[in-house]
Amino acid sequence: MSTEDNNENFEQLLEKSFTDIKKFEPGQAIKAEIVSISNEYIFLQLSGKSEGVLDKEELINKEGKLTVKEGDIIQAFFQHSKNGEMRFTTKLSGDKAGKSDLEMAFENQIPVEGMVEKEIKGGFSIKIGNSQAFCPFSLMGSRRIDNPESYIGQNLVFRIIEYKERGRNILVSNKAIMEEERNKQIDSLKKILKENMDIKGTVTSIQDFGAFIDLGGIQGLLPISEISRDRINDITAILSIGEAIEVKIIKIDWKTNRITLSMKALLDDPWDHVQMNYKIGSMYKGTVVKVTNYGAFISLEPGLDGLLHVSELQGNSKTTNPQNLIKKGETLTVLISDIDKANKRISLKSVAPNEDNTDYQQYMDQESDTYNPFANLMKNKNKK
Repeated sequence: MSTEDNNENFEQLLEKSFTDIKKFEPGQAIKAEIVSISNEYIFLQLSGKSEGVLDKEELINKEGKLTVKEGDIIQAFFQHSKNGEMRFTTKLSGDKAGKSDLEMAFENQIPVEGMVEKEIKGGFSIKIGNSQAFCPFSLMGSRRIDNPESYIGQNLVFRIIEYKERGRNILVSNKAIMEEERNKQIDSLKKILKENMDIKGTVTSIQDFGAFIDLGGIQGLLPISEISRDRINDITAILSIGEAIEVKIIKIDWKTNRITLSMKALLDDPWDHVQMNYKIGSMYKGTVVKVTNYGAFISLEPGLDGLLHVSELQGNSKTTNPQNLIKKGETLTVLISDIDKANKRISLKSVAPNEDNTDYQQYMDQESDTYNPFANLMKNKNKK
């Protein structure tokens, strides 16, 4: 092959290498794979053999940990090209952002860093480079603001939602960024979380109807009825905010992003052994846990209640209101008349005061050739 042919092939390869490098417009968004990470930079795989460069510090969290690894796919925005090196960013640094940068960030929806300078009427004044922006209370954070002062001095990430009067009127939202991050977390958790899965979480809020549990980026509800097999009046007596607990996921609705949790489902179900532990016709002591118009529910053990019908409560009484016949928390002896394991129902009968002392009476009345001084003593005492 001649020198002329070699030169021609080299020129063709060189020309091809340039055509392989895709041209980007400032602010253009891309999704690219991280191919390597150095002490200062993250390198992104672009078209062909070209790579993009991203400052590593952009993806280091508050704890100083890198939030990505080689092989991850991330979204970045093209800034500029210098000496053949294409620079990208995931957000514009506030101290480096001029008005032209902010306008580009607005047009291309690039996140920007800003410092919460002070509280003003209706929201916060945000300093971004040499510009001032306004963030309403309603667009700061992902929850209702109870303590605005806590935001002052913080460096946060915002989305510019209005850019007017050549940068003299800028409206920003931190909430938009928080929601985007939450949606990413949800998309990731959708691949992990499944119904009937046991998982650890942290109690973040306690309400009258239950507790909210953080599952690593998404909240799940632990209803009061799913905390224990006992009936609960005060959740704070069992759970506290910040407490780490284990729960079972009993329902997931990704359309509404609602997850229902249970601690009770992790406990043994007493109904599994009800016919082994309880016999029809036998008497047991129980506690009144609920009184209704049609009778009283008696707890034989946590998670195992029986119904004592109002007709069993009335006896010779003329009153028909169970509330006047029996009180919540009262302990009494009942007889099991029926067990329906399939429907988890136990029917109870009331026991007359002298009926629950049957064993004692049989002992006293038994006839035996053996002299029983205790029985004789009690019989003589009862005759007097």
